[in-house]
Amino acid sequence: MRPTSTALTSGNMDLTFTESEERFRSSLRNWLIANPPGPEPKELSSWVTYGKSWQKSLHKAGWCGVHWPKEYGGKGASLIEQIIFQQEMARAKAPLLINLAGLTMGGPVLIAHGTQTQKSRYLKNILAADEIWCQGFSEPNAGSDLAALNTKAVLDGDDFVVNGQKVWTSFARYADWCMLLVRTNPEAPKHKGITFLIVDMRSPGITVRPLKQINGDEDFNELFFEDVRVPRENVIGQIDAGWKIAITTLMHERQTLTFSRQLQSTIALQELCDLVRRYPNKKEPIAADPVARQRLAAAYIESQAMRYTSLRNLTKTLRGGEPGPEGSIEKLFWSEMYQRMLVDAVAMLGPFGQLMPGSSHAIDDGKWGYLHLYSRGRTIAAGSSEIQRNIIAERILQLPRG
Repeated sequence: MRPTSTALTSGNMDLTFTESEERFRSSLRNWLIANPPGPEPKELSSWVTYGKSWQKSLHKAGWCGVHWPKEYGGKGASLIEQIIFQQEMARAKAPLLINLAGLTMGGPVLIAHGTQTQKSRYLKNILAADEIWCQGFSEPNAGSDLAALNTKAVLDGDDFVVNGQKVWTSFARYADWCMLLVRTNPEAPKHKGITFLIVDMRSPGITVRPLKQINGDEDFNELFFEDVRVPRENVIGQIDAGWKIAITTLMHERQTLTFSRQLQSTIALQELCDLVRRYPNKKEPIAADPVARQRLAAAYIESQAMRYTSLRNLTKTLRGGEPGPEGSIEKLFWSEMYQRMLVDAVAMLGPFGQLMPGSSHAIDDGKWGYLHLYSRGRTIAAGSSEIQRNIIAERILQLPRG
């Protein structure tokens, strides 16, 4: 996929891939066919063992951290190849990598801002899933408004003493390290005085409490820090200068994951179309209902609009731009589009579509009811829809603050 030679403002895109990119896709797809991940266990401890084993197999084959520079164990993949990787993993229905936070945020932050000692200590273990990382950013009163965080770190000799609380921390229960944003200068302006720390999750004073979600999952956790001592050498970058590091990391992560999310929703739509063509078995299938067909057509149109919006923003980056607030358009549209599609899915399937996994009467083992409830959180995670609209209004449309 190449940007055309026309001016940036023209918006023209070349949607073809180079021979090298096609070889990259073919090689990965063939490996995934030969090494399928297998079904995910539902029990947490079994899932952790399964997740580490799956990532280790990817690492051994050279498919882990493809976007990392080669000198740090990655493939030095281009942005296009990173997107191909996300697409093929979604197409193969591969599980979420257990060390996703370390691979997409922790490792890249260390590579860009860490000391040589930090790189030598952590990077290899992140790739091999020997040490799992989590992200301690959001707080009860500073979720989407991340800069309002209040977790404090006070320097005491060679250690910071951390006190505060984090929330929505994925993977915290089995993580070894936490990327923690703390306020180290309470007198500084809101977006200043924030420091990026690496915290050992086995440190005394850390309490992890799981949060049960509406769909029954317990992926998220609360973190409590009470006089937790963190060595000063665990600062990434400079003291009081962690905000820019955090935001740059999130922007890059959002851009590549957009294509994975878009393909996941497209696959779900395809599976829904296949289902309504054959269900119910003894009567006219749902797909014959003109209202259902209209719903499916609207979902397809939205998925294609999402695809081309993502490609337009990708073209801008390939022409030398940096990932920016345009990612908020993609995140906002995808999360609400995905939610609408699953609302329609449950409505089309009727009462049986609301049954959860485990029910003998559930359609597709309760997949659609489960995904419907799961989708509710997508308009909150990674920045709520309200925050995304503010970003679009202020930073893209240049509207005045209300």
